[in-house]
Amino acid sequence: MAQQSRFRTGIALAKISWHTLRENKALMAFPIAGMIAAFIDAIVLTLPGILLLALTSLTWLAIVLFAISAYVAVFIGTFVGVGLCVAADKTLRGEATSFSDGIHAARERIPQIAKWALLATTVALVIRVIEARFEGIGGTIVAALAGLAWALVSFLAIPVIAFEGVGPINALKRSSSLFKQRWGQQVTGQAITGGVVGIFIILPGILLAVIGGVMIGNAVVAAGAVVLAIGTIVIIIGSVISGTLSQILSVALYHYAVDGQGVGPYSTEMLAGVVRPKGRAARA
Repeated sequence: MAQQSRFRTGIALAKISWHTLRENKALMAFPIAGMIAAFIDAIVLTLPGILLLALTSLTWLAIVLFAISAYVAVFIGTFVGVGLCVAADKTLRGEATSFSDGIHAARERIPQIAKWALLATTVALVIRVIEARFEGIGGTIVAALAGLAWALVSFLAIPVIAFEGVGPINALKRSSSLFKQRWGQQVTGQAITGGVVGIFIILPGILLAVIGGVMIGNAVVAAGAVVLAIGTIVIIIGSVISGTLSQILSVALYHYAVDGQGVGPYSTEMLAGVVRPKGRAARA
């Protein structure tokens, strides 16, 4: 019964996140800008690395380009995330905000963002090495568990950087501490929000992409290419929406984890249904 109640609360939180996004579509500009910047990063750094790897013996240079590209991608994601947090926070408090407000706030956090991107990129590379070290499904499982652990302890790191302006180590410690105090929010709220978007947007996009691929494979090239392109676009849109909703929710969860109060349309009672002190959860 408690799990069912948490599921319903997660659905309600996802609906509020969606309503907040609809009320201020400027919030969508952040992940869209991030995707454009990431695309440029891929063209400028990743693609040359792939060409070097495929056409030359300069493997070391390709690896350097891949590493730089990975760092730039994480930096872009963090920069955009910090800006989105600030803009979403103003929106939830009923204040007027804009894309430029969030970008200005993110610029003030560039030193912290740069350092956090270095830490997060290093962790991602270590997880990749672990996956490669253990062959087969065992490596995949170990890497998945390591990735999940990192996602949980670092979930609130971007709001912490945005609102507290601390460095990467302190941001990680703060995020981990808040997570332990309010165990469960990352698992339920995040999963439900992403799950709703996945069911209604991303999954249909995947199906369209698969159908398009099958059509191309059966020589229906023109129509298949159109269907594949539509499916890909739907997946991208779904991913943008999912990331935005999750970040909006993370702002509300951050404030609840810090002071135990709801913010905007997220009531204290609703957040309390998902985020519980560890001891209380254990007794339940």
